[in-house]
Amino acid sequence: MIDFKFQPSTYFSEEVSSVLLVKLHYPESTWGEQISIYAHQMDFKIHLEAVDFYGNDYMLYPSKIEEPFNLEDLIYLIEGMQVNQDELDGKMELVLDGVPEASSAFYPELEKYFEEKRRSFGL
Repeated sequence: MIDFKFQPSTYFSEEVSSVLLVKLHYPESTWGEQISIYAHQMDFKIHLEAVDFYGNDYMLYPSKIEEPFNLEDLIYLIEGMQVNQDELDGKMELVLDGVPEASSAFYPELEKYFEEKRRSFGL
């Protein structure tokens, strides 16, 4: 059973203030999109950023947090992520089709959650 309340104590160490939080792959999307979500420690807050190969601007809610997410909140962040349509300006427009494959060094059960969700949708 997945522990949705699991919360890492921190994402950072004394030497590290930016980390790869989650790696996503959307195999059913047109271009097989891959998106990485990073966490940066700045001004006593954790700033979140999603990036892809095409330089699209993603809207994350919330984009700043004070402590690491629990697994449930991270899943809501991922599933609510959207491409900012106002910022496309000639960039490759992506449509995130399907359920992503996900991995995270901080959330060991994230991959299992999305594997089960993909299976339930027949993917």
